[in-house]
Amino acid sequence: MTAKQEIKKIIEKITKEFSLENVNFSIEIPTDKNHGDYSTNIALLLSKKMGKKSLPDGRQAKELAEEIKKRIGENKIFEKIEIAGPGFINFFIKEKVFIDNLKQINKDYGKSSSLKNKKIVIDYTDPNPFKDFHIGHLMNNAIGESLSRIFEFNGAKVKRVCFQGDVGMHVAKAIWGKIKNPNLDWGKAYSYGSIMYEENENEKKEIQELNKKIYEKSDKEINKLYEQGKKLSLDQFDKIYKKLGTEFDDLIFESQVIDLGKKIVEKGLNNGIFEKGLPAQAGGKGAIIFKGEKYNLHTRVFINSEGLPTYEAKDLGLAELKYKKYKYNESVVVTANEQNSHFAVMLCAMEKVLPELAKKTKHISHGMLKLPEGKMSSRTGNIITADALIEKLEQLVNEKIKEKDFSEKEKLEVLKKVAIGAIKYSILKQSIGSDIIYDFDKSVSFDGDSGPYLQYSYARAKSILEKAKENKIKPSFKKIPEKITQLEKAMYYFPEIIEKANNNYQPNIIALYLIDLAREFNNYYSNNKIVDKAGEFSSYKVALTYAFAQIMENGLWLLGIKVLKKM
Repeated sequence: MTAKQEIKKIIEKITKEFSLENVNFSIEIPTDKNHGDYSTNIALLLSKKMGKKSLPDGRQAKELAEEIKKRIGENKIFEKIEIAGPGFINFFIKEKVFIDNLKQINKDYGKSSSLKNKKIVIDYTDPNPFKDFHIGHLMNNAIGESLSRIFEFNGAKVKRVCFQGDVGMHVAKAIWGKIKNPNLDWGKAYSYGSIMYEENENEKKEIQELNKKIYEKSDKEINKLYEQGKKLSLDQFDKIYKKLGTEFDDLIFESQVIDLGKKIVEKGLNNGIFEKGLPAQAGGKGAIIFKGEKYNLHTRVFINSEGLPTYEAKDLGLAELKYKKYKYNESVVVTANEQNSHFAVMLCAMEKVLPELAKKTKHISHGMLKLPEGKMSSRTGNIITADALIEKLEQLVNEKIKEKDFSEKEKLEVLKKVAIGAIKYSILKQSIGSDIIYDFDKSVSFDGDSGPYLQYSYARAKSILEKAKENKIKPSFKKIPEKITQLEKAMYYFPEIIEKANNNYQPNIIALYLIDLAREFNNYYSNNKIVDKAGEFSSYKVALTYAFAQIMENGLWLLGIKVLKKM
């Protein structure tokens, strides 16, 4: 049982003694280390509850905190307990607890079985063929991949799915643009087609007709161009996935869920869930809509006036297809927050037509990744591709390491891993809902709040361990210093950090923890000679370094960031 679990057990027992149960109290790691190793707000909460109920024991929070402290009494894991502020209870843990924990740190440290026997399908990245893979997809991929690894680390069986639009107006616009100008690449062909669709009525009708032919597969030449473009896009996406360290279990395309989605909507129409829309509401006679206003949302079209399913209907089909394939306990869908209104209506409709799947579906939306120049638009061609961003970061990293002694092979490895690490950390250090304005210089810094700083800290630890090995100093806990540091304590919290990140679907909890841990280690390194044959505690310091390196390796893996032994 961990110290936090012990505190929780004790507090729950005391709340029962006050005839109060299921009090939603918190046990937090104080930011100010002078406030102990853990702190709880239980006295403040109990004071309010007891005051409202006019219980005989009702009293001020600080007095109640003192009473709780008295009831806890002596405990083998507490060095001392203090009352602070208006009634917080601060726990100081005995150093032996932290030392005993260090002895348990190995490659599985932080893993749990909290999601054992749970199947999770996670849908993320989702670039559309015929369009560029841009920095927005990088953001989505970083978040989705990290969540996938967090679920796996907690025992879940995870299936990674990428849902891609291989049919629809964007495809028609791209193919139309390519027909008109074969020299354009697919991204620019799409932009050209989009602009002409909006600015010229004749071109708009041509693209709409082309869209029907693509759906129907009725034109051999168009089919051939379609297959060429789709293959080229998917091949390019695969190259980017390899750079990012993502391997999808399944690529699902919109063309696979069209009929399924249409049948679900038509069945819902017969049951009164959907209805026929008027031309003014839904774009034409025959469209099928979901009246979101009934649920404080807005009306959306699920089958358009030409009888073709929209994104909303396709998402219903996708949910059913994924469940048929994987029988999941939970389906996590990661998108940009630009799709929030779409998902609000779609999930509301799903509750009516696929209620059991709706209960299993969780939508996670993230902010936008922007460059200082402003927002992108693939429609106008004003976008930054993933490859362009990665290439620019590799150039910046190259400038930083040009004086270092690397072979060409080592240099190439550093450039690739550090550039990707810089991007991923810049994304994952923010809470998922936040927009990010990308700071190139900060992202590639080897000193500070950055991915390269974490990789550098790990490489430093591995270098120390290699030096210890050369000097025949083995890690050992036989001789322990009289006083431990904040480094030992920081490493104790890693499993709790993973649990919190998992429960909250927030990788940034891990990212921020790793930065604090790296700072503690580098501070320790600055104040201690670790490899020292004459040092009484050198073996202990080497063991501490080993533990730090293992936690960093596990933590960076959870963020999808690759480690380096030399930087």
